[in-house]
Amino acid sequence: MQTRLLLAGLVTGLALPLAAQESVPLSAINWLSTAAPPSRMPGTVLLEPPVAVTALSPEISVAPLEALMPPIGLVGPSATGLPVDLWKGSQAETLTRLIAEVPVRGHPAMQALLFTLLLAETRPPSGSGSEESIILARLDRLMDLGAPDPAQALAQQAGPTDTSARFARWFDATLLTGDEDRSCAALTARPQLSPQYTARVFCALQRGDWPTAALLADTAATLGLLSTADYALLDRYLSPEMAELAPPLPHPQSPSPLEFRLFESIGEPMPTPPLPRAFAAADLRDLAGWKAQLEAAERLTRAGALNPNHLLGLYSQRQPSASGGIWDRVDALQDFEKALNSGESEQVAATLPPAWAAMQEAGLEVAFAELFAAELGNIALEGQAATLAWRIQLLSPDYETVAATAPGNSRTNTFLAALAMGDPGRASPPSARARAISAGFNPETKVPTDLQRHLDRGQLGETILRSMILFDSGATGNHASLTGALATLRAVGLEDTARRAALQLMILGNS
Repeated sequence: MQTRLLLAGLVTGLALPLAAQESVPLSAINWLSTAAPPSRMPGTVLLEPPVAVTALSPEISVAPLEALMPPIGLVGPSATGLPVDLWKGSQAETLTRLIAEVPVRGHPAMQALLFTLLLAETRPPSGSGSEESIILARLDRLMDLGAPDPAQALAQQAGPTDTSARFARWFDATLLTGDEDRSCAALTARPQLSPQYTARVFCALQRGDWPTAALLADTAATLGLLSTADYALLDRYLSPEMAELAPPLPHPQSPSPLEFRLFESIGEPMPTPPLPRAFAAADLRDLAGWKAQLEAAERLTRAGALNPNHLLGLYSQRQPSASGGIWDRVDALQDFEKALNSGESEQVAATLPPAWAAMQEAGLEVAFAELFAAELGNIALEGQAATLAWRIQLLSPDYETVAATAPGNSRTNTFLAALAMGDPGRASPPSARARAISAGFNPETKVPTDLQRHLDRGQLGETILRSMILFDSGATGNHASLTGALATLRAVGLEDTARRAALQLMILGNS
């Protein structure tokens, strides 16, 4: 530390760099890159009559200023089917709480719906500070779901350097996606974006400026702006040759993404399974071993944060050299995929049950269905294998087409086929849960009174979030809640979500 402090007289001016505007090429602004304006401008285009036809004051339309704000999101209304004023009429405080707390674990259809709500192009509700609180809530929940890539993209679209709170979320996301060069460039230009000296030191060294990084670390430690643990970590980060001879540092109980990356940089990586889900995204990089990548991909796919094709690519990457746990799942899936590619019905019938059991063990049934349902439909199977394949296909997006090919006429299969067609009432329900589901699809069933009040006030987004909470209650055995949730989802136009959620409950038996 004393040696590094000698640099203070040479680079004092670097300790607190002045804020600088980020340069933007003029070509990035469309109207600046167009041709020069014509020298002769057109005449007036005002076509109003020269005199008023009445002495009365004209009518003036009034709208909240927030309604004029551009929507923030990654997916437009044409793709989501949701209006940009989704959050209209609700209190920002209520929405932030619901976004943070709505339970979707174990309910793939609800997970997909939540991702849609978080990524949809929407405006904040009226009220001071609502824009900031809603965007932060969306970013926090995306990270909670294990989706730092969408969180980074959403933050960038919203304006990651507009506030220090947005920058903090953006910085954390980039650390886990490996895109920290972008956020570090912003922090170097505007150090006031983050009060963390650890972040400034990290970014200075990332950009190859060791003198500034060393000076910042030593100065902050001298002034008591760094804890002993933080300085010890930064010291090894700045002097890797000394770190090789020192004993490992204790890992923090709840590390930040920055601490996670710093420990990785000094050669003491932290295992991600005990950490929040977003950290698993870091194991998808080639830096991690195959087993770590597989475990991370399973974890993220289970939460709906990773495309199942990515997981399949990892499953098929190579032959496992061990057995037990995840290796048995890899073996089972590889055997099934080989049988499926052969087109031999007997081989598919033999390998499908163990592959399905392996996916059930990992909670990846819906991902499995989305990967293989179409190919299963081309294989002629009989008996139990045919029934299993058909039910797996019902978990795919093509459930309605599949419904017409139900094997046999068992009570359960008949009900599932009717449910997939959106009319379970024409079949006899095989269980109390099935009766609750059937009631939810009955046109005579009304939306629960409290949710109808929200709808009457135009609070669509809040109504959807509350119906998702109701669905979770219904999935655990409260049949009245299940009926009310399904009726509400259908009333607001989320028919596909209602059917897929109900089919998943019936087939997977979540409780």
